Formats: sequence, structure tokens, C-alpha cells
Amino acid sequence: MRNFTFSQPTVCIFGREPELALKEQLSKRGVKNVLLHYGAGSIKKNGVYDMVISVLKDLNLSYTELAGVQPNPRVKLVREGIDICRANNIDFILAVGGGSVIDSAKAIALGVPYDGDIWDMYIGKASPSDLTELPTPIGVILTIPAAGSESSEGSVISNDDGLLKRAVGTELFIPVFAILNPEYTFTLPAYQVACGCSDIMAHMFERYFTLDKHVDVTDRQLEANIRSMLHYSKLAQDYPNDYDIKAEVMWAGTIAHNDMLSCGRTGDWSSHDIEHELSGIYDIYHGEGLSIIFPAWMRYCWTVDPARFEQFFRRVFDVDFAMGETEKVVNEGINRLENYYRSLGLPVRLSEVNIGEDRLREMADKCVMHRADGTLGNFKKLTADDIYNIYRLAL
Repeated sequence: MRNFTFSQPTVCIFGREPELALKEQLSKRGVKNVLLHYGAGSIKKNGVYDMVISVLKDLNLSYTELAGVQPNPRVKLVREGIDICRANNIDFILAVGGGSVIDSAKAIALGVPYDGDIWDMYIGKASPSDLTELPTPIGVILTIPAAGSESSEGSVISNDDGLLKRAVGTELFIPVFAILNPEYTFTLPAYQVACGCSDIMAHMFERYFTLDKHVDVTDRQLEANIRSMLHYSKLAQDYPNDYDIKAEVMWAGTIAHNDMLSCGRTGDWSSHDIEHELSGIYDIYHGEGLSIIFPAWMRYCWTVDPARFEQFFRRVFDVDFAMGETEKVVNEGINRLENYYRSLGLPVRLSEVNIGEDRLREMADKCVMHRADGTLGNFKKLTADDIYNIYRLAL
């Protein structure tokens, strides 16, 4: 087990009566000018918007709205948000939505005190450590359990110029609070629920496949959380208004990505980066891209540490072939993982989302274009050729 320091600064307020939590959190922080950041307007249909506006007015706070966040959030809107914050002396950003909205809010917060173009941060031309002022603080009202961005140190943004999707991570923009009310997920379409569950699972897979030894505590925690998601994912689709089922999924999404399950271990994260090229170019949902890439990555990388893969599939997917038949265990386990994705209506092949061979090499090269050593991943250092082979396995 590696040395680690664990700190989780986000105050998570889970459950009903979110208006009370929002009023308390904004009041105690001395907020004056709010940027209200959200997506395409679904929050105006499910009552979240009205609740937020009512609280802001009750507290006599000034607020400016910036709507229009898309899945795979764009840097163009981030730049607009930075200008708004500077022009209106915004001292707090309230992100209402899912991971795309939160990631966009984080990018805005990071860009306000930065003199250059915020995209510099996402391609490694600048670093959050270069800032001489702190980013604007962020609060979250979560409506889509998936990305875990409500309490993570990550943000992913897309740029239509070059069709790039890139990430940056820093503790500086971890949200100060996150309000999680499962009732806000009742109106989500079944396919969006599926994509969210895929994203949650992927965050735990990335952490599980590590080269670090003697990490059995976090192995067992990950296994338990993954098994819970295997149980509740389809139920969340079939019973969209069941508070208790949706609560399990929502809390799993937060736990999966707040780094509690990373303690003492280094995760891989190559599958996320490989998927980013798919959603960056083809604008598919991140969760459906992950359901395609992860089985292919597993098929390509399992021989790096066969014992870890055998442990995973025996403990999590109950594969029960005899000991010593590791390859059979892994192949059966991957088949069961693909069947899990299919049960949710998710694709497991690129052809199922109309992606062919024509841009595989381009995507593989772009995966490593901003990498100093020309590779990505930690479990297995992947070159552009390796990534190309994984894409081909996913066809």
C-alpha cells in the first residue's frame, strides 16, 4: 500500500428538503453574487430551477444565469462564463445538473483568476498551481448521478477546434458543498440512467486495476460498491420513481469518484482517456463510450496481472471455473460484463454507435499527443499503437 493523504472538503447533504440545505449553505458562506449555471432547461421542468430561484430571492442574492451546457461541455461556453463572472463580480458559482454542468462550472471557476485562455489548463500549457488567486468557489445541486464531479478534483471539457476532449485535476476547484436529492433523478430517461451507471462503474474499474500490492481493504470496498451497482442499475431503470433505489445509485456515484476508494493505490485511467476521443469526435455519451472501451481494454491488458483479473471476476461476477483456469475466468468475466451493459441497453461495440475504422488511427495518435512520454495509463503503459489495437478490438 502506498503512502496517502485523504481529505474530502465537499459537504454532502443527502436527501429530501434540498431548499433548506441550499439556504443554509449559501447563508453561512456570505455569498453575494451568484452565477447560476445549468444545461438545456430540464431543471425548469422538474421544479429544481424554481426552488433555486426562490432560495436566491429569499436570501436577497444577486444572480446571473448561464444556461446551455451540453453533454461533453464546450470550452466556448466556459469562456463566456469566465467573462460573465469577471463583469458581474461573481463570488460563487452554483452548478445545477450533472457532471457536464459541474465540469463546466469548475472550468469557469479556474479560469476567472487565470490571465490566459482556460484551454491552456486542459492541454498542459498551464497548471492550476500557477494561479496566484483561488478559483471562485462552487456549490452543486446534483440531478444526474454519473460523473461524481460533485466531490471530485476532476473536470473534462471539449473543444470543437480540433475535436479534442481533455481533463484537468486540482483540489482547488473541488465543490464546497453538494446537495444530493434522489427525487431529482426521477425524470431521467432510462438510457441516461444507463449511461450514468456505466460512468459510475468505470470510475471504480479504473481504481481497481492497479499494480500496487497489499490494498485488500480498498479492493473489498470497490468490489462491494461494484456489486451494489450491478444490483441497482437495472432497478433504477425499471423503477424510476423509487426513492430508495435511486438513492443507492446516487450515493454510489459520489463514493466512486471522491477518492476514498483510491487510498493507497494508483489507478489506471487509460480507458477514460481512450473514450474521450470517441466523445470528442463523435459526441456520443461518455457512459456509452465506456461500455464499449472497457471490455476491449480488459481483453488487451489482462495478461499484465492475470491474478488481479481473476480475483476481480471471481469476487465481483461470481465466475466459478476451477482454479488454474485464469484465461477462462477472464473471458467469462468479460462476457458477463458485456451482458451487464447489454441488459441496460448500452452498446459494447463501436459498430453499434456507427463508428467504423476510418478514424481509429487518428484517435489513437490524439490520445497521446499532449503526453510528455507518449503513453497513457498506469496498469499498462499504452502507446498509440496499443490504443489503436484496443479500438480495433472494440469494433
